[in-house]
Amino acid sequence: MNAPVKNPVRLRVAVHKFSSCDGCQLALLNLGEDLLTLAGRIDLVHFAEAGPLDPDTDVDVAFVEGSVSTPEDLERIQHIRQHSRLLIAIGACATAGGIQALRNGAKGAEWVAQIYSHPEAIASLERSTPISSHVKVDFELWGCPVSGPQMLAVVNSLLLGVAPRDNADKVCTECKRQGYSCVMVTRGVPCMGPVTRASCGALCPSLGRDCYGCYGPAENANTDALAAQFASQGLTPQAIVRRFQSINSQAPVFLAAADKTRMSGHE
Repeated sequence: MNAPVKNPVRLRVAVHKFSSCDGCQLALLNLGEDLLTLAGRIDLVHFAEAGPLDPDTDVDVAFVEGSVSTPEDLERIQHIRQHSRLLIAIGACATAGGIQALRNGAKGAEWVAQIYSHPEAIASLERSTPISSHVKVDFELWGCPVSGPQMLAVVNSLLLGVAPRDNADKVCTECKRQGYSCVMVTRGVPCMGPVTRASCGALCPSLGRDCYGCYGPAENANTDALAAQFASQGLTPQAIVRRFQSINSQAPVFLAAADKTRMSGHE
């Protein structure tokens, strides 16, 4: 990414929303006392969810939630990029198109006509795409939604003048650290943990549930081995594809895994 802002008096920060559910913005708002402390160290110049409105101002850091899904989005993301020293994509929608990217494999005009009585009033692009498909992104923070501590860690890194880091380890490592039993081993439940990046605290496995991949692909994700494991557990090719084609369906690693399963399983 670009060189972090070094020892600024105060960071000028903007938070922008595109096509999304607002969950990643709420992760920041839900920091509670930590947010109050953070507000004393940065200037939140634009954050519609919280109140400040100044979308056209120049900022040190722009956090962008949501995917690019409309013609207006295309214009706005270019404008934001031009007025931001650093642009950080937050959440599955911004990094991988989000759940709405499931429409990318459908015939958009047809399903819009089936849903809306006046489809000509719907201004949407054929595909839902991540921010990096259109402008340079300096850092990506994965998750659906991202967590407050993740956001806080990024801002604190920038305030210290160092590049932020994301946890690209697998959820399995979090299960081991926390002492959670592997749901695949102990219960025979298909789990995306072996290929999904950490940072969630292994929330679902902590409750005896399988990971469903909401934090996107981990580093060196062995999707071939996991697909084979899923097949040995009785999942059909279609069910395996659905595991990879979910919240982060357009993440290249998961997209390739789904395509390979379709070809090998003749889905």
